[in-house]
Amino acid sequence: MPYDPSAFPPFAVTVDLVVLTVRRHALCALAVRRGEPPFQGRWALPGGFVREDEDLAQAAARELEEEAGLCVHDPAAPVQDNGAHLEQLATYGDPGRDPRMRVVSVAHLALAPDLPAPRPGGDAGDARWASVAELLQQDGYGRDGEAVAPLAFDHARILADGVERARSKIEYSSLATAFCPPEFTVGELRRVYEAVWGVALDPRNFHRKVTGTPGFLVPTGGTTTRQGGRPAQLFRAGGATLLNPPMLRPEV
Repeated sequence: MPYDPSAFPPFAVTVDLVVLTVRRHALCALAVRRGEPPFQGRWALPGGFVREDEDLAQAAARELEEEAGLCVHDPAAPVQDNGAHLEQLATYGDPGRDPRMRVVSVAHLALAPDLPAPRPGGDAGDARWASVAELLQQDGYGRDGEAVAPLAFDHARILADGVERARSKIEYSSLATAFCPPEFTVGELRRVYEAVWGVALDPRNFHRKVTGTPGFLVPTGGTTTRQGGRPAQLFRAGGATLLNPPMLRPEV
């Protein structure tokens, strides 16, 4: 029998972004306040509908630029000040996840160094970096005396999945350097691990591990005093993508 598109219910595809950074030694995510129904006034992850002429990667990159002012970092190109690591996270297709219609979301995880306050774009009424711990608290999230409510749609689940992906990947890959500027100290890298994992690490043991892992860090030959105290050696990310041995997360 000939294919009849009308025999199937219509549905839409969106991309949602878990954009993570480390600010003031805390793991933070980009949150936007929805300016339109559904869930008008509630906080949510940035994202939007995939356009007719886009593939998923293009839609995620466009939303990342519109919502966070970031471009996707090409590992083969020089490091950009507004570059971010972007990877596909998971697909979410519960039939009731969006009250408008059947909507399937392909979530993406983006990691970037500390960034300035974001400017809202699209249909967002406000945007800010918020502590992951606050966004995921059981009763929901609110700021400046506003009512506390869960994140819109199923975004709390998507955010939790993105955070766990980041926590797991920095164990066995060099992904933690995506949170750092192009040149960084071992102390700055350690604070990334501490923020993402939510634990305190022994500075000497951490220094020994990261500088002894082949291909993880490369000395730049420079130093900095931006942390205060004595000049600290500067490093950049090495060529290794997988860490051997891995940086195992402490049990808490």
